[in-house]
Amino acid sequence: MSKKVRILVIGCGHMGVSHARAYHAMEGFEIVGLVSRGPTSRGKLNAEFGNVYPEFSDVATAIKESKPDAVSINTYPDTHAAIAEQAFEAGCHVFMEKPIAETVDQASHIVALARKHKKKLVIGYILRHHPSWIKFIEIARTLGHPLVMRMNLNQQSDGDMWAFHKELMRSMSPIVDCGVHYVDVMCQMVGSKPVRVSAIGARLNDELVPGMYNYGNLQVTFADGSVGWYEAGWGPMASETAFFVKDVWGPKGAVSIVSKTGSAEGASGDIEAHSKAESLKVHSSERGADGKFTKKDEWIDLTDEPNHDGLCHREQAYFLKAIQEDLDLNSHMEDAISSLAIVLAADKAFKEGRTVELA
Repeated sequence: MSKKVRILVIGCGHMGVSHARAYHAMEGFEIVGLVSRGPTSRGKLNAEFGNVYPEFSDVATAIKESKPDAVSINTYPDTHAAIAEQAFEAGCHVFMEKPIAETVDQASHIVALARKHKKKLVIGYILRHHPSWIKFIEIARTLGHPLVMRMNLNQQSDGDMWAFHKELMRSMSPIVDCGVHYVDVMCQMVGSKPVRVSAIGARLNDELVPGMYNYGNLQVTFADGSVGWYEAGWGPMASETAFFVKDVWGPKGAVSIVSKTGSAEGASGDIEAHSKAESLKVHSSERGADGKFTKKDEWIDLTDEPNHDGLCHREQAYFLKAIQEDLDLNSHMEDAISSLAIVLAADKAFKEGRTVELA
């Protein structure tokens, strides 16, 4: 049996909690510390585990004293690059929540460090580990080319969640922070190079930092003629009408995620609902001599539907496998850079009021 991977959890908020639960439950990991700027979040998380783990407020001190084999970075995106650099320089493997960085140059630097130090870097693209989304992508690939991909995830938020969203928007708009997930899905579906990006957006609240907008819609065109849009908005003003759309068309038909729970009233701010699928509706465009459809729409019930913590457990199982079996993560890392480049181009397109051509 391989020795346990000693892991330091940095960031004890939304995603950090779920990942820490996975490390705590898995035989292959041993948590050596919980890190957060303030004592409240890490103290609450530690209490859940019986107060058995060391607590730290400073990353450098935590790495030096706990001597981890790996770190899990679950902080705000504007801190990712600096923390990852410290981790790699200390000889650690890195799991990092998306987006990988604030800029493409930073992302490329992080990947270069992983390669330089011969350490594993896994980015938190949680939908890559979701069996329903894997099936969704698989069916989309059978629909021919070009594809039309329509996706959104708008979140109505108040209280603590709105405070969290505002903190996120100190550095990134919703179409950047959430968009990397869905742009990554689009890239997997089409297997074609993205060539141009445009976007629209709106600032709907004066509590945001100057220059930030809390609603955006990006449009990306691929070399094979495929097109996709992704819409994301956060805040107390967000509508819950049609906030959950996951829909793909191709010459041969269409496939849609139809989630009764995920699209229910009041669900847009529920993290458990964001990855819900429950069923896929598959439509065939095949017609007979009379011009009528020859096949009824097919419904695929998705029984293997993990909750959010279950998905994080699968993600961390992949991270552990990457370390223990020395998996080649080059394409994984390059895909993370590519999806970030697309959403950052969309951000630029909105701010400059023009379409951005991708190299």
